[in-house]
Amino acid sequence: MLQQSLLALAVCAPILVIASLGLPRIFTFPEPLVERLAFALRAGLVVVLWVVLGVRMVAKVRFESAEDNAGSAYSRPSPRLAVPRAFLQNTLEQAFITVVAILALATVGGEAALAYVIATVVLFSLGRVTFLRGYPHGAGGRAFGIAMTVLPGLGAIGWAAIDVASEVAALG
Repeated sequence: MLQQSLLALAVCAPILVIASLGLPRIFTFPEPLVERLAFALRAGLVVVLWVVLGVRMVAKVRFESAEDNAGSAYSRPSPRLAVPRAFLQNTLEQAFITVVAILALATVGGEAALAYVIATVVLFSLGRVTFLRGYPHGAGGRAFGIAMTVLPGLGAIGWAAIDVASEVAALG
């Protein structure tokens, strides 16, 4: 699992750096705070679409399975529902972290932060695909996908936290 997580870091880090440095040369990003937050919210819709997909996966199994359509309050999930349900739960957790992280990062000045937001939602999507594909192979099979999903968001949190700390330090 550690090897897969390190591999995800080796994939994510250069993509995030290249996007942060390169995309501002190609695109113009908004400068006013309200526009930056709107940009991040719209980018976050990509993340939310993964939650919608997870909901759809669970609903499809429940709709097609008499064993599962009573709902989780009335019965244990069937083996057929277990993976979609776990995918939805994990995606919801990761989506919360990522959306809050990109909103916080959008408050950091400069175009690089918004370019990082774009790379984050792309890597989130790739992470969800690889997480789902690896799910049947156990924790080791999921490790790359989960790391690819979470690492960009953690980087965004770190970047925003450093920005806040530097502003606080400048006040004192």
